[in-house]
Amino acid sequence: MSDDSYTNDIETLRRWIGRTEARTEVVSVERCNELQQTLDRPGALAAGDTLPPLWHFISHHPAARLSELDRDGHPKRGGFLPPVLLPRRMWAGGRITFHEDVRIGEPLTKHSTIENIEQKEGRSGLLFFVTVRHDLLVDGELRITESQDLVYRDDPAPDAPRPEPKPAPENAEFVHTITPSAPLLFRYSALTFNSHRIHYDREYARSVEGYPNLVVHGPLTATLLAGLAEAECGRRLARFSFRGLAPLFDNAPFTISGRREADQVELWATTPDGGLAMQASATLAQ
Repeated sequence: MSDDSYTNDIETLRRWIGRTEARTEVVSVERCNELQQTLDRPGALAAGDTLPPLWHFISHHPAARLSELDRDGHPKRGGFLPPVLLPRRMWAGGRITFHEDVRIGEPLTKHSTIENIEQKEGRSGLLFFVTVRHDLLVDGELRITESQDLVYRDDPAPDAPRPEPKPAPENAEFVHTITPSAPLLFRYSALTFNSHRIHYDREYARSVEGYPNLVVHGPLTATLLAGLAEAECGRRLARFSFRGLAPLFDNAPFTISGRREADQVELWATTPDGGLAMQASATLAQ
């Protein structure tokens, strides 16, 4: 679809509700070990090992020729995703249910469906929210169900102040500090085949999308929070949900924290100045 076919007409965009696509891909041992090294985790993974929570994000990427990318590096819209005219697209959050373990080396089939498209008016202007459902199966058996929330918005005005995030909780039972470097962001972009320029093109991030530095991927922060819950509690996750509230930037250390009550774990990421960057919750499996 050409750029001049992009639209903010909600009735046109809602025609995309119900669209589906599917692809099968082997959960790669090599790619999992590259993420293992990117996250600075010790040891090596092998075929048959359980896939850590949210590591399915590194598989089943939408492929597009270089000439088919938008100005931000994302594939042009109008194929599977609706042709929203607003220029900025972000992954705002998601809800994941882990029905059974996925094993590294298994063939994993991903069925994706556009479930809903909503138009809203926010403090910064017009917003579109697109909900995508992903069902991930091995040999026809449902292993993971995921609902992904995408948000589309306009570019910020050059003089627009950045909203202050609300304060993060201070009653953590466990805390870990992350220093997000440019190589970390580059590697994660490569592993997820994510060419969104805010993660590696500093000049674009600053001059076009109005960020002070490279932006940490929301799914990367969510993956770190899910891994923290599993590591601290010593049990696999049954469910996990997350919502991005404020951006995090490279070379600015942030913390991931949590507290547990029975089988529920509340988790959050905190900006360097104490703001709430991401809120998440996990349910531990029995």
